[in-house]
Order: sequence, then structure tokens, then C-alpha cells
Amino acid sequence: MKNNELILKYGCNPHQKPARVYMKKGELPFRIINGKPGYINLMDALNSWQLVKELKNTTGLASAASFKHVSPAGAAVAVQLDDILKKVYAVEHVELSPAATAYCRARGTDRMSSYGDFAALSDEVDLSTAKVLKSAVSDGIIAPSYSKEALEVLKKKKRGNYCIIQIDRDYEPCEMEKREIFGVTFEQKRNNAIITDELLKNIVTKRKDLTQNAKRDLLISMITLKYTQSNSVCFVLDGQVIGVGAGQQSRIHCTRLAGSKADIWFLRQHPSVLSLPFRDGLKKAEKDNAIDQYLRNDVTEEETRHWKDVFTEVPRKLTEEEKKNWISKLKGVSLGSDAFFPFRDNIDRASKSGVEYIVEPGGSIRDDAVIEACNDYNMVMAFSDLRLFHH
Repeated sequence: MKNNELILKYGCNPHQKPARVYMKKGELPFRIINGKPGYINLMDALNSWQLVKELKNTTGLASAASFKHVSPAGAAVAVQLDDILKKVYAVEHVELSPAATAYCRARGTDRMSSYGDFAALSDEVDLSTAKVLKSAVSDGIIAPSYSKEALEVLKKKKRGNYCIIQIDRDYEPCEMEKREIFGVTFEQKRNNAIITDELLKNIVTKRKDLTQNAKRDLLISMITLKYTQSNSVCFVLDGQVIGVGAGQQSRIHCTRLAGSKADIWFLRQHPSVLSLPFRDGLKKAEKDNAIDQYLRNDVTEEETRHWKDVFTEVPRKLTEEEKKNWISKLKGVSLGSDAFFPFRDNIDRASKSGVEYIVEPGGSIRDDAVIEACNDYNMVMAFSDLRLFHH
């Protein structure tokens, strides 16, 4: 490998050969410590690193992301976990450092989607974080540094093939960026907009109060959206993304998708889920799949026939009324949208998943109707005047 070029096995798909990443000027800003990352691995790594670096710069807290297919399945900062979330994230007996806490939260957003993720950490990966990753199905990690003990653990993952990338913390790309589509070169200024609480000052609703936690969570939503395939909507609570709706052509579909993920995240904390009678020896991924089926509305009897292999006894499913009552307890959620809401239906859906604070660019011809919807639900909404499309 040249210091300015890395030859890859193939591109997005095995038939797309040859493939490489390279620098036209200077050296690559990262080095491969272990494994052989692929084309998509590196796309995930470089996008996720930008996200966690910006989260750390904005909040001052250790930050983490769990990426799949160039969008975050989850992202978070190091806000201490309570005992319930420790159990939900299967780390109740693990001593967690700030970096490990951030990653547990990021991976805990959507555990189904994070299966086989690429992890990103803003801070040094320590032994605590490495132990969490040891039992997680993950393709690789990018971070600015690693402790000796952490590397000893991570280098044993995936039979020694786990991808470990060290990024230059101080690297800054050129202001202009280029890409090719169908042989045509596109060029634009890099999206170097700085996300600060100045973007939250134009509050357009009757209710005006924004708590410090809400401000933090709204900024987290905006930074996450900055690196999420558009259209996108992001729900955040307690320093953690709890639902992302990414890459949808309709904004209401983004909101429904993000809202449903937030609902599932909260339902995983229901006492009935926490007490599911799992058989001994099950892997975390097997439990996650079983919980997903347990909580689904459309699961069929055929799909549940294997439950005898998962549970010591077949559990009673929660009724729709029980689910609705539990989700009604979800409060104080912050929501960000990468572009304006064109209709109030997005606000109606968001209200069902505990959303209380919203930031969006504004600029729709129906802004008045959207503001009125927020007022109906006693929400606080700020217009940022900053669109965050990412493609």
C-alpha cells in the first residue's frame, strides 16, 4: 500500500473491480491497524468519523456512532445509563467508560440495524469499549487512537480479521469536494456548516422554553442528520438517537419510520420484555431478533413456531392497548428534520412518540399549519434556516 493509496478487493459489489481509495495530494488521513476494509466499510468509516468528531466538538462529551450503509443506525454522547437501559443493552455487569457508554447508547438505538455495523468513537478506544465490542457483531471501528489492551481484544475479533482504522484527529479535507456519477464530475463546497445553539433561537411556537438537555438533544439530531442519507428525520432523548428515518422519498415516511423505531426502543424497556424467559446460551443477536418479533404487530403464528427454541415457555404477547399505554409514557423527545415539514401530519405522528421539541429549517408554504399543529400539542419548535440534505 502506498501512503496515498489503498487497493481494495472490490467496490460496492464483488463484480465492481478494480477498486481503490487514494489521495490526489498528500497522504491518506488514516491507517489500517488490522483487517482489510472494503469500499463500503471505508465510506461508513469516514462518514461516521465526521459525525462523532462533530458531536464531541459541540457537546464536549465522548461520542459514538453505529453505521450501516452510509447512514447512522444510532449515535450518542456519553450520558450515564440507568439500570434499565444497562439491562436492555446487555451491559448490566460491565464497568463502562465514557467511550463505552456512548457506544452502548449508539448501538442500542436500533439493535437490529446495528447488526454488522461499523463503529466510530470520538475518543481513544479503551479496554471497556473493546469488551463491549468483543461480543457485538460488528465489521470494524474507526477512532483516533486505541489503548494497547483494547487492541489486544479487538485484533482477536472475526478470527483476527476485524477492521481497525486509526484516523488522524487533526485532518481537515479541502473546502471543495468532487464525485463522479455516470462519468460526470460534480463539485461543491463541503458541508462545513457549524451546528450551534444559535440555530435554535428562532422559536416560532407559543411555547418558548428550551431546557439545556433539549438544546443538547436538538443539536445531536441536527449533527446526525448532517451525515444521514436524505430525506431524514431523527428522534433524540437523553443524549441518544432513539430513531432515524433515512433515505425516504416522502418526509412523512421518514417521520413514521423514525417514530416506529423510537417506539420499539422504548417498548424494549417494558417490564414484559425485560422479563422474557430466554433459554440459556442464546447470543445477543438471537435475543434481539426474538424481541423484534415479540413486539411486531404483524407477526404470524408460523413465524413464532421457533419460539420454543428461544424461550423456556411461550410468552404472552402485549396487546395493542398495552403497547399504546406504555408508549404514552415516553416524554421529552427532541426531533430534527433535515428539511421543512410540508404538512402537519408529521407533527401529528411525532406527538405519538413523545416529541416535545422540534428543530427544522422552515420555509414551507404551510409553515403556519405546521406551527399551529405544534401549538396544539404544546410543543416548542425552532426554525434553524439550515437545510441538511446529504447524498
